[in-house]
Amino acid sequence: MEAAVADSVAVLGAVTDRDWTGVRAGRLEWNCRETAAHVASDLIAYAGQLAGRAQNAYVPFEITLDGTDDGLDPADNPGLLHVITTTGALLAAAVRTTPRSVRAFHPYPFRHANREGFAAMGIAEVLLHTHDMTEGLGVSYEPPAELCEFVLTRIFPRVKPGPAPWPTLLWATGRAELEGREPVSGWRWCNNPVLRSERLGLEGVTPAVAASLALAGDGGFTWAGGAPADGTRVGAGIGVTQYEEGANHPEWGMYVLVRREDDRAVGAMGFHGAPVDGRVEIGYDLVVEARGNGYATEALRTLSAWALAQDAVHTVVAVVEETNVASQKVVTRAGFTEVSRHESQITYELRA
Repeated sequence: MEAAVADSVAVLGAVTDRDWTGVRAGRLEWNCRETAAHVASDLIAYAGQLAGRAQNAYVPFEITLDGTDDGLDPADNPGLLHVITTTGALLAAAVRTTPRSVRAFHPYPFRHANREGFAAMGIAEVLLHTHDMTEGLGVSYEPPAELCEFVLTRIFPRVKPGPAPWPTLLWATGRAELEGREPVSGWRWCNNPVLRSERLGLEGVTPAVAASLALAGDGGFTWAGGAPADGTRVGAGIGVTQYEEGANHPEWGMYVLVRREDDRAVGAMGFHGAPVDGRVEIGYDLVVEARGNGYATEALRTLSAWALAQDAVHTVVAVVEETNVASQKVVTRAGFTEVSRHESQITYELRA
């Protein structure tokens, strides 16, 4: 967050002597001054959401930049950049001090976001609107690739990676063309989904988390037993492949199972892909240290119920090895019924 703001302020600081009010910000309807004010407003709003732990709506406050109510002169262009620097620092502080498991209200698409989500949204506001302003002012601007990649892998999970992160982000937000892809006319970012069961949080995996887990990382979680099970790493690798192919659907991917009492990850569960002909297949595993506590059954009931509540699904499928008696008990306790056996595998179904 701080790096994004510093980079933006360095570029825009070179043109503070220009008339920002009389210059339209790129393709936006706002002028450059209005766009700068919008960035500051969003950054402080995101900080407020996290700090206030807002759950159902935005915290009801707004920032005023012109100072006219107090008889003061309106903020000049350097003053606007000072406000952006300040609000960016406040959001960075909120991100640092917010616990990993906290989620606060944001309307799209699942009505909540965690600290990484708010950081990514804040960085996106800074990068994209700095582009808009510099385009209007005729100034060259290209932010560091790692900042663009941070945004893409946290809140643009459906966007297939392109040749470079910055052109891909511009294309994904309707600001530029990208060779081989249709122009984007409407877009929205996407924070990861989270479901709750009695004892667990089922946290949807972003492309960034999937990449970490697939490469022997912890995905940002503290794992019971110290590390995820092998099946979780395999599932994460599948998620990475789907993302790279542009076939990633966040709600139909993998979820990490987090024990709410101590914020420790105990396993993973997820779908093999988006529904096909009303059917979706589910898989799961737990770390050894967490087995025998009913977590898999609890999570399976929760995720299956969510899937069957979607219009696109009428059947959830689970395929279990004949030798895996423990997993067979999990699916039957969750309400699944055996429908076939083939090559040492048993297929179970749960229907709406």
